[in-house]
Amino acid sequence: MSGKKDGLTNIGGFLCMNDEEMFTQAKELVVVFEGMPSYGGMTGRDMEAFAIGLKEAADYFYLDHRIKQVRYLGDRLLEAGVPIIQPIGGHGVYLDATRFCSHIPQTQFPAQALAAAIYAESGVRGVERGIISAGRNAQGEDNVPKLETVRLAIPRRVYTYAHMDIVADGIIELYKKRETIRGLKWVYEPKRLRFFTGRFEQV
Repeated sequence: MSGKKDGLTNIGGFLCMNDEEMFTQAKELVVVFEGMPSYGGMTGRDMEAFAIGLKEAADYFYLDHRIKQVRYLGDRLLEAGVPIIQPIGGHGVYLDATRFCSHIPQTQFPAQALAAAIYAESGVRGVERGIISAGRNAQGEDNVPKLETVRLAIPRRVYTYAHMDIVADGIIELYKKRETIRGLKWVYEPKRLRFFTGRFEQV
């Protein structure tokens, strides 16, 4: 669970499991990568902020505003014909890159191409959730998911409805000229978590 989402904190998270053996292995690994299991690399201040954030995140009025703000963005995109995944989520809107960029085959990474085009067009940063994120299987072949999406996660307590309009306007304008978006190919593909540091160029 990422604390940076609805934990209302700037860092941290937690891992839950119901397998004792896996839990023991995770406790050993966390010492190497983060810190002792009792704090996992988080400061006391961050753990306190996380605890308060989890309580505040369950407040009805907070949740009502957050969900409505995300829905507002999704509704604006739908009204303009922009293809999104429905129902609209609680923390973000997912663009359907397969329909948005129907001219780009999955082998040319339509969701990654769309995320890059949105950033170039409007400065809005989304994240690819498709073939790039799915990685490769044990045989070295791309895992091929059914969905190619761009996640527009909305930070909590940061943006106004006017900011949502800026995001919507930029994406709507790009959708009008979507045929100009070009597919991508690898320039550098890291062995692990390739969606973080991979590099591409247009086909």
